[in-house]
Amino acid sequence: KQEETKKKQVTRRWPLMSKPVDDVYLTWYYERPSYDVEEAVGMLKKFQELDFTHPKQYVYINVFLDMALQKKKKVDPFASTVLLPYRFTDEMNKVLVFTENEQEAEIARENGAAVVGGVELIKWILEDEIQVDFYVAVPAIMPKLIPLRNKLRRKYPSTKRNSMGHDIPKMLQLFREGLEYTVEDERVIKTRIARV
Repeated sequence: KQEETKKKQVTRRWPLMSKPVDDVYLTWYYERPSYDVEEAVGMLKKFQELDFTHPKQYVYINVFLDMALQKKKKVDPFASTVLLPYRFTDEMNKVLVFTENEQEAEIARENGAAVVGGVELIKWILEDEIQVDFYVAVPAIMPKLIPLRNKLRRKYPSTKRNSMGHDIPKMLQLFREGLEYTVEDERVIKTRIARV
């Protein structure tokens, strides 16, 4: 077995420190170039014209997080929603609001909730009759929503994700207009951030 592993060991190619002098070169011999955000976006715009791609195509970003902690081994992967200063899409997310108070229900409808209701919605959600992007709730109804915990999993309303609270307009704005991102492969966030 030791002999086999010795055979399998591939010689690692260490990148050279200098930059390539030509525009055709073996990529593994050189360090991968990195650019400032402004420069990288400028290059994307230039490529877009050269490739005749759609000017409204999305720009994606890969964020590599340092998930190591001092005592615990690492931070658990998480998901969150953020409101960007400039929205780059016209689509709005569909949000369902759980409340049994008629005044709160009216506020939710006025602020663009896709579906508003109480415990009567549980059956429809479990049977996949109602499908929305996000679920928010007022604290008073939470004990009645326990049957949905396994079904909704990550989307189950909670204060940690800002999807449970009394400020319905604020919650609706965050989840209707917000951008959801998830940590994949333990430390990478891959998400779209803009249009070219």
